[in-house]
Amino acid sequence: MPTPTDRPTARPARRPLARPAARPAGRRRAAALLLGGLLAPAVLPVVGAGPAAAHDRLESTDPADGAGVAVAPDAVVLTMSSPPLALGTRVQVTGPAGVVSTGEARVVDDTVTQAVTGERPAGTYEVQWRVTSSDGHPVSGSFTFTAASAAGSPTASPTASPTASPTTTTGGPAPSASTSTAPAADPVDPASSGGGGALVAVAAAVVVVVGGAGGIIGYRRRRG
Repeated sequence: MPTPTDRPTARPARRPLARPAARPAGRRRAAALLLGGLLAPAVLPVVGAGPAAAHDRLESTDPADGAGVAVAPDAVVLTMSSPPLALGTRVQVTGPAGVVSTGEARVVDDTVTQAVTGERPAGTYEVQWRVTSSDGHPVSGSFTFTAASAAGSPTASPTASPTASPTTTTGGPAPSASTSTAPAADPVDPASSGGGGALVAVAAAVVVVVGGAGGIIGYRRRRG
């Protein structure tokens, strides 16, 4: 018969293992990543658009880009979005005959004006510009326009030819006036020569009178 000591002893029940608690540092990192992901779409457009929005931009040009004009203008005008700086601003206009821009570009308010001179034949003109923005950053670009007819100095040459011909016509009568005044001294000579002739006539009359008187006296003596 089994004794009490021979009975099997009951094993103690095992307790389930408790999961380790989440670390506080891991939670903070996850929260920061989540917050950054939510704010990134709203922050990035503002940061990216800030410097670009500060630069000035070209609003319009005269002549317009790609436009056709009757003749090439005397000046090219650029209108900017804000008043640019004169320092570093440059505009060059090149046509079929070469560079036709002259002098420095003139900045007034938000416009940049470049003078154009010289012979400007018909054809395509290219304008290359570089403008210093109001924030100090340079912006540049180019545009073209086409002139249907020539302009410039060739149109002024026909007006000069009619003015030269009347000059030679008025100069012709000048020699005739100088030659006509030369004989004006001649009437003085007849006056002096007339006085000499009168003296000769008086002397001849005296000779005749004296001769006649002598003849009469001689005739009377012969008769006596």
